[in-house]
This record gives sequence, C-alpha cells and structure tokens, in this order.
Amino acid sequence: MVFYEPPEPIYRDRLHAGKVLAERLKDLRTTDMVILAIANGGVPVAVPIAKKLDLPLYLTIVRKLQLPDNPEAGFGALTSDGFVLLNEKLVNHYGLTEEQIELQRKKAFESIRKRQQYFGKWAEPESLEDRSVVLVDDGLASGFTMLAAVRSARQQRARKITVAVPTSSMSAYRRLEGEVDRIICPHVSRLPVFAVADAYANWYDVDESEAKTLLDSLSRRDEK
Repeated sequence: MVFYEPPEPIYRDRLHAGKVLAERLKDLRTTDMVILAIANGGVPVAVPIAKKLDLPLYLTIVRKLQLPDNPEAGFGALTSDGFVLLNEKLVNHYGLTEEQIELQRKKAFESIRKRQQYFGKWAEPESLEDRSVVLVDDGLASGFTMLAAVRSARQQRARKITVAVPTSSMSAYRRLEGEVDRIICPHVSRLPVFAVADAYANWYDVDESEAKTLLDSLSRRDEK
C-alpha cells in the first residue's frame, strides 16, 4: 500500500493554520462556546480563531511529568486545574513509586504556577460547566497532552468538547476521537513517521513573550 503525503508544507505558519481552522469552525459557533489554547504553540493558532468567531480565549497549561532520569521524556501530564493523567504503561515499565510520581507532580505544578503568574488573566478561564469548549493546539504527535486537556475539561463538566488542530498523526487522532464530540483536523498523516513541524513552512518554538503579545492583541481589539 502506498500512502500519499503532500510534497509541500500545508501551512505557511501557525497563524495561517488558525485561519484555516477558523473557516472550518465558523458554522459550528455557539453563544456558549469558549476556546482553550494549549500553551505556548497553540496560541498563534487559536488567536485567529478567536478573532474570526468573536469568542473568548484562554490558556490551558499542560506540563509533562518528567522521568526522574530523563527530563526530556514524560510518564504523564498535569493540567493547570490540577488534573493528572498518567501513562500507566510507562509508570509500570520504570517501576515508579508514589513518592517519585508526587515529586514530579510538584515540579510540574511549580512550572504551571509560574506560567499562570506570567500570563495573568489569560490563564484564568471562565467556568467550563455546561459550556461548549474548543481545545486548540498546533498539532498532535502522540496526542497525550491533548488527552490530558480533554479529560480535564470533562472533569470540569464541559457540555461539548471539540479538538481543533491543523495536523495530527493517525495514532493521535485515534487516541482522541473516542474522547471528544468532534475533531477538526484538515491533515491526518498515515505515515509511520510523523512530525508536527513538517506541516509548516515556518516552524519554530513559540516563547512566552510572543504568546502573551498575541493574546494581548485580543484585548486591544476589544478596547477599540
């Protein structure tokens, strides 16, 4: 079987990807809808959506729980409302104790707290109870971070959850599709090797200052 992939990047950058998603979402807009962007990479994608649909936008901050001997790898995720999602297979594989898990949870919580202080009001979402929530990121590789955000929103009693991402691996798409009401994703890769960056002509890590500048542009627009 031969799988086809576009020979060129699909999006110029994250802002372009957000505009594409906004067109896909505009007919689904409801008055009770709120957008949650996963910081930091999801912010440039979510801002054009919030502008196009004239909807409130907030951050959901998710930090991985780092393996004690390998900070680059994670065995779970912690969301800004305190929800913990563990990769039980990895926890069992590495034989992690409750004490080790709790130590990493505290480290992740401190990282989240610092980001919340930096972003201020943008990191203080309204109540999600009985709301329609759109979770936005720049792409799904494993989908584990998004899964943590989805389950956190469910725990907060969101009425309906939509995941909107520009690109995704097939495995991540399948991980999420049974967890949400809808996934908006123009490009789902079927190739065994996948990188979110491949969908973008201009790809780089989004730092906190850029994310906050973009978020503050929404305030300036509302003040006019």
